[in-house]
Amino acid sequence: MSGTPGDTASGPHDLTPSLLVRLRTGDPQAGELLNRLYREAVLRFCFACLQDREEAEDALQDIFCRVLEAGQVPDAFRCWLYRVARNHCAGVLREWARHGRAKPLPTPSRLGRDATGQLTRLVRREEQAKLAELVACLPLEYREVLSLRYVEGLTRAEIAEVLEIPESLVKSRLFTGLRELRQFARPADEE
Repeated sequence: MSGTPGDTASGPHDLTPSLLVRLRTGDPQAGELLNRLYREAVLRFCFACLQDREEAEDALQDIFCRVLEAGQVPDAFRCWLYRVARNHCAGVLREWARHGRAKPLPTPSRLGRDATGQLTRLVRREEQAKLAELVACLPLEYREVLSLRYVEGLTRAEIAEVLEIPESLVKSRLFTGLRELRQFARPADEE
């Protein structure tokens, strides 16, 4: 299938080797390609961590600057990129805690735009908003693994590399996070 760089038909992984070459050679077009391939994914990840759209946008810019300034870019680029993003977001959260900034309220996630009718879009919007609120109630350690696995599509091994934890802990956090979501989602009359 053909497509523009960064669309889901070709996917960012198809062009990542080209990006690595550009980053390693200092090509001025590296930033544009990085943005096209990974902007939405890294922004989604930062938003899941920070729960604030403006802060996620700021984090994205800082992360991309760090990537473009990196002296060495590893072959496992995607895992490294998410690790850079995670470390940056963790630093932002520590800074917020140090200054007593309250955690922002959860906001509904954006909807997929492939729904057909108005009623279908409305139902999906309500379901996704409800799910986003439930996920936002989880501790960061569970939000991270669920986001990396089910939103970003990383394998358990890749998540372990990003988070620098054993794969068995990733598996455990996925299980616990999903269990907690089921508990939150259970109607009150079933308890």
